[in-house]
Amino acid sequence: MRLRISHETTFAYDPPAPGVIQVLRLTPGNHDGQYVADWNIDLSVDTKLDMQHDAFGNVTHVFTHMPGGTPLESLTVQVSGLVETQDTGGVLKGTVERFPPGFFLRTTPLTEASAEMRTFTRDLQTKADSDTLRFLHTLLTQLGARMTLTTDPTSPGTTAIDAFEARRGVYQDYAHVFAACARAVHIPTRYVSGHLYRPNGGTGPNAGHGWTEAYVPDLGWVGFDPVNGICTTDAHARIAIGLDYLGAAPVRGTRYGGGSETASVAVTVAQAGRHSQ
Repeated sequence: MRLRISHETTFAYDPPAPGVIQVLRLTPGNHDGQYVADWNIDLSVDTKLDMQHDAFGNVTHVFTHMPGGTPLESLTVQVSGLVETQDTGGVLKGTVERFPPGFFLRTTPLTEASAEMRTFTRDLQTKADSDTLRFLHTLLTQLGARMTLTTDPTSPGTTAIDAFEARRGVYQDYAHVFAACARAVHIPTRYVSGHLYRPNGGTGPNAGHGWTEAYVPDLGWVGFDPVNGICTTDAHARIAIGLDYLGAAPVRGTRYGGGSETASVAVTVAQAGRHSQ
């Protein structure tokens, strides 16, 4: 599939910010089943973007507007490009792995599991006869039955425990719950940020997407999309990984001088024709 992706984030600062630092994880990489044919990043201000790879191997760009210049009233980050994908049944190959799978057993404040979650998970593991892949598919199905997708955005600080108890959440909450449950039974799991092509509108807000990858012995990393109850397909464009959403967030940063900051996001993912330029 050829996916034409556009992702625009606009920040408004009140009062104008004398200094801003933003870390952008908005650039996809190449691996088996994904090829970046074209990709561009544009900013509304004239400045240098420093490109580097973070600890997980994600492509990052750092934007710095230091105090002393004209304070920023707003900042718009626009990325667009063409990504060619193939369906691999969710199996991920050809990525550069900077950490062994066991590293992704680490929990974070967003992905800790409660006693109730551990009991829920152990019961599923027993039903799956301790078969890792069967368990992960069972977890995918049971979380879909237990939780309800909400269109009301939750806080970036909403934990897996909060979402599991509330039985509701947005895509990152589903992913955090999945990761917390899988790690609770010693399955390495990580968060993935990216985009999803929804030909009929699909499920979830049109503002980016997130899912998980779990490590299966003798198979490797496998993508699971808890919100949609499926393994990842050629409709998914993979951008960045982390232990949780905060580690793979598309945009993170800080401002100098206090005041308030608001952000608006617009994302479109369309299927491009074979001869699209």
